[in-house]
Amino acid sequence: MSSKNTSFPKRKFQCGELVLDFSTPVVMGILNLTPDSFYEASRFQQEKEIIPQVEKMLADGAGLIDLGAVSTRPGAESIPAGEEQKRISKPLEQLVKSFPETIFSIDTYRADTARICVEAGASMVNDISGGQFDGKMFETVAKLNVPYVLMHLQGKPKDMQHHPLSQSAAQKVRHFFTEKVAQLNEMGMKDIILDPGFGFGKTLGCNYALLHQLEDLRVAELPILAGLSRKSVISKVLRCQPSEALNGSTTLHTIALLNGANILRVHDVKEAVEALRLVEYYKGFEDCL
Repeated sequence: MSSKNTSFPKRKFQCGELVLDFSTPVVMGILNLTPDSFYEASRFQQEKEIIPQVEKMLADGAGLIDLGAVSTRPGAESIPAGEEQKRISKPLEQLVKSFPETIFSIDTYRADTARICVEAGASMVNDISGGQFDGKMFETVAKLNVPYVLMHLQGKPKDMQHHPLSQSAAQKVRHFFTEKVAQLNEMGMKDIILDPGFGFGKTLGCNYALLHQLEDLRVAELPILAGLSRKSVISKVLRCQPSEALNGSTTLHTIALLNGANILRVHDVKEAVEALRLVEYYKGFEDCL
């Protein structure tokens, strides 16, 4: 397998006063501020646990941290906006103060939550709905002028696997990206990150088709984020629990990097960074042939 990461220009995204540099792929560490995320070990609700966990992820090589306060696992019910904001506001305030040189992304599909968090120091918005759940999201992120992760999702978390995308996955996801990127560009948004939404309303086969065709999903030379860590796309094949899916995660992260991923969104930063370093060395060796 050869590197397909050829059509993304090496450039930088401005994140407030910080810079997200894509000269090499970046690892995004996951911090779930929820009691019900699908991977139990990723849940951090106690204040005394949050700062040490972020400190560890940064020491292990994370380039940015993604905070989420609403579980979006298959079958998950939504929670009120006030509860989401209550869960995330104080931890974000503490983290921005403790790690001023760190880029914090907010995993939310609500425009008001995105605005509140960016005003509090976050510098990226990660929206699983791609603007489909809140009609004000695109307008809000354009005004906030921060990078925006545009993810493809079919349905909603509570029902997305009832009628999952089952054919022509790459064609449909690319069409979605093309349409939504054009809308965002018209509003003045340029710093957009594309996320195919692995595990979000797709059959198992379609998830692997998207991974295989990852570079083909790229539109407008934008960076691609791969969120595969410990997901059912691994556990269904290996017949294991999320807690047993670290090796499978590393395997798919390696494939994603070889197929063009620019960001890995992960629970296990150290292992993902090691995969990234090996893939980058491999690609450098390949250039010498």
